[in-house]
Amino acid sequence: MAAGLALVAQGADWLDVGGESTRPGSLPVSQAEEIARVAPVIRELSARLAGTIRLSVDTYKAATARAALAAGATAVNDVSGGLPRSGNPARGCGGQAAMVVGHLRGQPADMQAHVHFDNVVDEVSSELAGRVAAAQAAGCGEVWADPGIGFGKHLPHNLALLKHLAHVRAHLGVPIMVGVSRKPLRRRFDRQAAD
Repeated sequence: MAAGLALVAQGADWLDVGGESTRPGSLPVSQAEEIARVAPVIRELSARLAGTIRLSVDTYKAATARAALAAGATAVNDVSGGLPRSGNPARGCGGQAAMVVGHLRGQPADMQAHVHFDNVVDEVSSELAGRVAAAQAAGCGEVWADPGIGFGKHLPHNLALLKHLAHVRAHLGVPIMVGVSRKPLRRRFDRQAAD
């Protein structure tokens, strides 16, 4: 709560609340645990901020998405882009909540193990187009796309996607959200420091 309110005080207009790490190699938590982590925070942030910001839940589990929307979230940020795992969070949008569909092959625990692209910009654009269409068909009020920087991609793939975001956006016809993270880099430096 304190972190979220501090971010808003610094000018943030969108808060994304997650209850499970999706960094490379991370293991999932149970749906019940994820809901217990995010729902109370979203409920309180929603009550305190009263619609002044966008408030999303970062999950690929349908039940967590539904619980977060019931608690006051206005968007679902699904790194898997609605791929069938624990249900499809897009099905819970109901025409009012926004949906951010991410690009990810595999799961966070193994997504870096078998990375291969012949043309990362075209392949990510094409795969995201299908996910955007599915979210629109599911009735989401607004759909955004996230090319999944660092999610099942190596540095050259990430750089190519960042360089060609205008192409990706033109292909998809929806707003693009880009989340970049230093987690893999920080882990590598931490390992080197430990050695």
